Amino acid sequence: MQIVLALMMGAFIGGIAGYVGSLMVTKRMALMGGAFGHLTLPGIAMALIYGFDVFLGALLFLAIGIILIWLLEQRTKLPMEALAAVVMPSSLGIAFLFLPEEKTAQALIGDISQISLTTVTITGVLSLITYFVIKKIFLELVFTNISEDLAKAEGINIRKNNFIYLASIAITVALGVRIVGGLLTAALVAIPACTSRNLSKNLSQYSYGGMIFGSLASTLGILGYEFTGIPAGPLIIIISTLFFVASLIIKKD
Repeated sequence: MQIVLALMMGAFIGGIAGYVGSLMVTKRMALMGGAFGHLTLPGIAMALIYGFDVFLGALLFLAIGIILIWLLEQRTKLPMEALAAVVMPSSLGIAFLFLPEEKTAQALIGDISQISLTTVTITGVLSLITYFVIKKIFLELVFTNISEDLAKAEGINIRKNNFIYLASIAITVALGVRIVGGLLTAALVAIPACTSRNLSKNLSQYSYGGMIFGSLASTLGILGYEFTGIPAGPLIIIISTLFFVASLIIKKD
């Protein structure tokens, strides 16, 4: 039963990570996943110390960081990734001030050994909500990425969409720490999207391909953990990387 729950959770998280990742790669923000992952570490540390869900701790600190970056973006001319480079590493330093040494590996690469039906249900609901929200504004975000001036001329609310986009990344990363920890989240969102981009012929194939590759890599990584005992987080990323290499070979042919 435990492995079934883990596989379900992996499918949800990997799928939404690949879908959101397709936007992040398009907007050249793939490495932001790593920066957001660093931001989760103080929350993960708190959760591990006081015994509550790492998702809640991660989401709390992500929410604070996202709001701070969003507000700073309105007051400065610095790009979002530059502001993230200021905010995110600071949280990493804070986390290691009080993270117990014996909990470090769990915080960095995740732990799927403690999963309940409630956890999987919440993960599924949040993944689906994030998917439908992003799907609704997906084309607007892509259009804005091409030309903000044209997007404004078309009446697209860029500020609102950016906030929704950041919030969706925050939820995705917070969910991702369950299976890959705070260290590997950039790879979780970026690699499946890059794999899909190599093989897709249009935007729809690209976004849904990222979802499929992300979900498949996560489920296979969790199965690998079940049979080998190797932590699922690194296995998920290794399998995802193998898919990417395979996509390069297929594309070349």
